[in-house]
Amino acid sequence: MNRLKKLLLLVMILLTAFTSGCWDKQELNGIALVSAIGVDKSEKGNLMGSYQIINPSNVAGALQGGGNGEKPPVAVLTSTGNNVLELDRTASSKSSRYLYLRHANLLVISEELAKDKGIISFLDAFDRSTNFRSTSRVVIARDLKAADIIETLASVDKVSGEKVIKTMQAAEEELGVSISVNLQELIKNLVSEGREPIIGGITIKQKGDKEKNKKMDVTASTLNLANPISSGIGIFKNGKLVDWVDGDKAKGTMWVLKKIKTVNLNIDWENEKDAISYQAVRQKTKVKMKMKNGKPKMFIKVQAEGDIREVRVPLDVTETQVLMKIEKKLSGEIKKQINEAIAVAKENKADIFGFGDIIYQRDPKAWEKLKGDWHEVAFPALEVDVEVETFIRRTGLRNKPFISEFKDEK
Repeated sequence: MNRLKKLLLLVMILLTAFTSGCWDKQELNGIALVSAIGVDKSEKGNLMGSYQIINPSNVAGALQGGGNGEKPPVAVLTSTGNNVLELDRTASSKSSRYLYLRHANLLVISEELAKDKGIISFLDAFDRSTNFRSTSRVVIARDLKAADIIETLASVDKVSGEKVIKTMQAAEEELGVSISVNLQELIKNLVSEGREPIIGGITIKQKGDKEKNKKMDVTASTLNLANPISSGIGIFKNGKLVDWVDGDKAKGTMWVLKKIKTVNLNIDWENEKDAISYQAVRQKTKVKMKMKNGKPKMFIKVQAEGDIREVRVPLDVTETQVLMKIEKKLSGEIKKQINEAIAVAKENKADIFGFGDIIYQRDPKAWEKLKGDWHEVAFPALEVDVEVETFIRRTGLRNKPFISEFKDEK
């Protein structure tokens, strides 16, 4: 028994040699937390990287209104190189601390780089890296450099990288005019034969004085026109940015992709423009494929439910016929948005809706015949039938707008 205890004790002592700690540990005071990365095309034609580094003491001071709040909550390191690894190494040589990328949740790509060189060549490094999150959001800096977004200071969200992420989420979920895409989703769409990727755009409302946007003074203004704002959806083809969709066409894209959560729609009534405002709060989109005379045909059915939020004309919304007429107009508006979005995609010969993937899932044999020239020939000629049903669930606290009583008195 004693011998068994001694043997067990010896084994336990030997095991401690394998639990001595982490070989690659990093102390907090020895790392620099990177919150966002920007990639541009440099003047020499290679890559330029911008690394947004959080200054914890300045962020805390700014949030509490302390003395450190006068200093920028982030610092930016820039580097150039022929690939992402060179960017990382060059930027690291400029920092006294180890660049810690595992907290980076935003990748900003300039419009110039996305158009001229494309995104395929350098995304592999981010996808392959064990230090970069595959769930990090990817956006396109529209009409400006990625560095301008990384270096701009925001007023409410002290770290502008977080501001961009929240802005893109709001643009998708509350407005339906842009899309929030992560790295994993982007690469999945890039390698798909039956789909081309899309990426949301980000810009700055006031781009005039870029140097001023990088200083703390800009956050002292209540207007702060340097705040990043969403700017449409970028269409990609073969890894390169080819076009943008904005406004109603962007909404049409989001309807087909089943990304709409809440969105506002305005319709005209008689001679009044945008007389009735409707907010969709739920939507259900079904996309089906049927073979017709040996060719695929897509059927899109959208059902939207929502509330009337504003009426600017004398109208009794308790009347069934009136509500039916409003629903018909709303359905027509949504159908128009979808058809316009599909038309833009066909013009660019880029199936951003994944119709090709649906054909592959439903009829693999038919897809084998179509996939060779899907984007160039079959998709632009694809017949698409769109059906929309809109339902008004609530009309608010008023049956008649007070404007009816006002005009009656007049």
